[in-house]
Amino acid sequence: MQIDFHYYATYCAAHIAGYSHEESLAVCYSAQFVDCCSRTLLGRIGGPSSAATTQLQLEMMEARTDMPGIQDITRIWSSFHFLPRNLGAEIPRGSKMYKNKYRLICGPNGDLLAETVNLAKHRGLQAAGIAMHVLADTWAHRYFAGTPSVVINNTDSFFYELVPDEGAAAGDGEAAAVDGAAAGSAAVGRKYKERQIVFKHNPAEADDIETGAYINTLFQFSENSVMSLGHGRAGHLPDYSFARYRYLPAWGNYREVVKDNPSDYYHAFCQMICALKFLRGESGPEAGEAAAEQAVSGQPDAGQSNAGQPAAEQPEARQFAKDRYDWEAAAPYEARIKAILETRQLDSSADWKAFGESLSGQEIPDFDIEQYSREYMDAAGDAKDKTFLGQFIAAAIRQKSMVTERIFKSGNLLAGYTIDYSEKGISAIRDAKMLIGAAKKGREK
Repeated sequence: MQIDFHYYATYCAAHIAGYSHEESLAVCYSAQFVDCCSRTLLGRIGGPSSAATTQLQLEMMEARTDMPGIQDITRIWSSFHFLPRNLGAEIPRGSKMYKNKYRLICGPNGDLLAETVNLAKHRGLQAAGIAMHVLADTWAHRYFAGTPSVVINNTDSFFYELVPDEGAAAGDGEAAAVDGAAAGSAAVGRKYKERQIVFKHNPAEADDIETGAYINTLFQFSENSVMSLGHGRAGHLPDYSFARYRYLPAWGNYREVVKDNPSDYYHAFCQMICALKFLRGESGPEAGEAAAEQAVSGQPDAGQSNAGQPAAEQPEARQFAKDRYDWEAAAPYEARIKAILETRQLDSSADWKAFGESLSGQEIPDFDIEQYSREYMDAAGDAKDKTFLGQFIAAAIRQKSMVTERIFKSGNLLAGYTIDYSEKGISAIRDAKMLIGAAKKGREK
């Protein structure tokens, strides 16, 4: 996804979930900042490099592709952009390395998603924003993995966009229907023209949605080439809410998959409302009207918990439940939201911004990557931890630590290893540095 959804649409979801204008801005800023918090930025403001949530193109060009380098890449991209859906997926055939990569394929409603939302509970608005970024990307980036891999992430020339054919009559044999479109999707009953997508590697050009020409990464035969990270081989197509397409993913032995982004993005939006209400504690008998809404919308019973109690130790009834969506809260705005999602444009920020401002009656400022940098740089010592970026950094490290630990404990070494930040706090970073130092000494010997 892009800034239009991570920033402006997240603001809308937060406001519908009951957050104030200022709180909604903090949540959506944090959600978008996940796409900005690189080691380059952290180095400039004096933050810890372990808090990086993304990698710049220049950083990727210099990235190592030996095992330590792959683990570093995987820790970042699997934790924040391609959250694995099923670390224990059963795969009948393939090498251990292939199976490990297959189990990192991203998708919605996995156990790690529930853990991500639970981890953000009582952790502040920055943690909520990070969780919303991760949640939204599980829908946009499904079928791709946050580790470099040709055998998982590659695509071939069989890649067709399904473009709405407004002039097609019912039963028109030349127009294709979206196979298996999710219930509630505007795709149901509509007709589409198939158009083969032309991918080309020319970073100087922009995607052309009128002709179906999209920019992707250059194919490399090397299994671990960074060109085969995530959806690079499919370009930005998965990031466009209007996109519907069918293709043959490498991991499925090139069997056809149909992707319906308008439906997936609407699911993501309604799931964000549900998750954000959970993070506010707006469910359970004590929430009054919110409890009645839960009965209709299917929002999980989160209840209220002690602020000092880790999410993982809370009773089951107070955990975030997967596959729940607050359709009820979104219903008054469904037509407008789906119209934005269906509009064929490279950036829908203006439409989402107008919608958000109509909800709150307040102006939504443009995203400014430097908004909180000076506050963090000017803070002394431990005071940095209390700044906006200090709280974002702490939440990012917690998320990365949790995901890395779960991957490691599943028997998969592709993300390396880590110390459980949720248990050891800041000392986990020092311990991780000691482990890394010991590993380096071992290699030198």
